[in-house]
Amino acid sequence: MAEGTERVTVYVRGDVQGVGFRFWTRARARELGLVGHAKNLPDGRVEVVAQGDGDALDRLMALLQEEPSASGRPGAVTGVVTQWGRALPGVGSFDAR
Repeated sequence: MAEGTERVTVYVRGDVQGVGFRFWTRARARELGLVGHAKNLPDGRVEVVAQGDGDALDRLMALLQEEPSASGRPGAVTGVVTQWGRALPGVGSFDAR
Protein backbone atom coordinates (compact mmCIF):
# COMPACT_ATOMS: atom_id res chain seq x y z
CA MET A 1 0.00 0.00 0.00
CA ALA A 2 1.24 3.48 -0.76
CA GLU A 3 2.31 5.87 1.96
CA GLY A 4 -0.26 8.29 3.32
CA THR A 5 -3.43 8.00 5.31
CA GLU A 6 -5.41 4.95 4.30
CA ARG A 7 -8.22 2.87 5.79
CA VAL A 8 -8.45 -0.90 5.90
CA THR A 9 -11.25 -3.13 7.10
CA VAL A 10 -10.12 -6.64 8.01
CA TYR A 11 -12.50 -9.50 8.81
CA VAL A 12 -10.67 -12.15 10.84
CA ARG A 13 -12.02 -15.72 11.11
CA GLY A 14 -10.98 -18.44 13.54
CA ASP A 15 -10.74 -18.77 17.30
CA VAL A 16 -10.70 -15.00 17.80
CA GLN A 17 -13.55 -14.23 20.20
CA GLY A 18 -13.26 -14.56 23.97
CA VAL A 19 -9.47 -14.97 23.91
CA GLY A 20 -8.22 -11.36 24.16
CA PHE A 21 -7.80 -10.90 20.40
CA ARG A 22 -9.49 -7.48 20.24
CA PHE A 23 -7.42 -6.09 23.11
CA TRP A 24 -4.19 -7.48 21.62
CA THR A 25 -5.16 -5.88 18.28
CA ARG A 26 -5.86 -2.55 20.00
CA ALA A 27 -2.42 -2.60 21.66
CA ARG A 28 -0.62 -3.41 18.39
CA ALA A 29 -2.58 -0.76 16.46
CA ARG A 30 -1.81 1.92 19.04
CA GLU A 31 1.89 0.97 18.97
CA LEU A 32 1.80 1.49 15.20
CA GLY A 33 0.09 4.88 15.53
CA LEU A 34 -3.20 3.71 13.98
CA VAL A 35 -6.76 4.71 14.84
CA GLY A 36 -9.98 2.72 14.46
CA HIS A 37 -11.55 -0.24 16.25
CA ALA A 38 -11.75 -4.00 16.68
CA LYS A 39 -15.14 -5.54 17.45
CA ASN A 40 -16.74 -8.96 17.67
CA LEU A 41 -19.31 -9.81 15.00
CA PRO A 42 -22.32 -12.07 15.62
CA ASP A 43 -20.97 -14.71 13.19
CA GLY A 44 -17.80 -15.29 15.25
CA ARG A 45 -15.45 -13.08 13.24
CA VAL A 46 -13.65 -9.97 14.48
CA GLU A 47 -13.89 -6.80 12.41
CA VAL A 48 -10.76 -4.64 12.53
CA VAL A 49 -11.03 -1.15 11.02
CA ALA A 50 -7.76 0.77 11.05
CA GLN A 51 -6.62 4.09 9.61
CA GLY A 52 -3.18 5.60 9.25
CA ASP A 53 0.06 5.24 7.36
CA GLY A 54 0.00 2.50 4.73
CA ASP A 55 3.20 0.89 6.02
CA ALA A 56 1.76 0.69 9.55
CA LEU A 57 -1.45 -0.83 8.17
CA ASP A 58 0.59 -3.41 6.26
CA ARG A 59 2.43 -4.29 9.48
CA LEU A 60 -0.81 -4.66 11.44
CA MET A 61 -2.28 -6.92 8.75
CA ALA A 62 0.87 -9.07 8.81
CA LEU A 63 0.56 -9.41 12.59
CA LEU A 64 -3.13 -10.35 12.32
CA GLN A 65 -2.36 -13.11 9.79
CA GLU A 66 0.96 -14.39 11.15
CA GLU A 67 0.90 -18.18 11.75
CA PRO A 68 2.25 -19.20 14.05
CA SER A 69 2.22 -15.91 15.89
CA ALA A 70 5.68 -14.74 16.92
CA SER A 71 4.15 -11.73 18.69
CA GLY A 72 2.01 -13.54 21.24
CA ARG A 73 -1.28 -13.00 19.41
CA PRO A 74 -4.08 -14.84 21.24
CA GLY A 75 -6.41 -17.24 19.45
CA ALA A 76 -5.95 -18.86 16.07
CA VAL A 77 -6.64 -17.18 12.74
CA THR A 78 -8.02 -19.36 9.93
CA GLY A 79 -8.82 -16.65 7.39
CA VAL A 80 -8.65 -12.94 6.68
CA VAL A 81 -10.60 -10.80 4.21
CA THR A 82 -9.30 -7.28 3.58
CA GLN A 83 -11.00 -4.21 2.07
CA TRP A 84 -9.07 -0.97 1.41
CA GLY A 85 -10.63 2.48 1.34
CA ARG A 86 -10.09 6.15 2.02
CA ALA A 87 -9.61 7.33 5.59
CA LEU A 88 -12.60 8.91 7.30
CA PRO A 89 -12.39 12.10 9.36
CA GLY A 90 -13.10 12.21 13.07
CA VAL A 91 -11.45 8.96 14.20
CA GLY A 92 -9.15 9.83 17.08
CA SER A 93 -8.13 6.59 18.80
CA PHE A 94 -8.14 2.80 18.47
CA ASP A 95 -10.79 1.07 20.57
CA ALA A 96 -11.84 -2.48 21.36
CA ARG A 97 -15.61 -2.61 21.20
